[in-house]
Amino acid sequence: MESGGNPLYRCSNCRNPLALVEDLLSKNFIAKSGKAYMFRHAMNVVLGPKYDTQMITGRYTVADVFCSKCNERLGWKYVQSYDMKNRYKEGTFILEELKMFQQY
Repeated sequence: MESGGNPLYRCSNCRNPLALVEDLLSKNFIAKSGKAYMFRHAMNVVLGPKYDTQMITGRYTVADVFCSKCNERLGWKYVQSYDMKNRYKEGTFILEELKMFQQY
């Protein structure tokens, strides 16, 4: 799926389109590799199995997110938050900054 001319983020490993700039919600997340971005939607990704994990902001059920073309681990998807104040994260994707680049 191409973006139809809209700016987007691509996998830094294989250039596969991952997310539209218009779906970017926040750049204020931290992942193992450093900075990470929250997106409303992601494309051309595959989800791993769901699992529970404890993060700085609370306990979540998440699924790792992989590039559908090269299988690079890109980040995770929030499936469920066990804390009411973090429910806004449910269904969103966190993609690591070092695993993608922005193309206009």
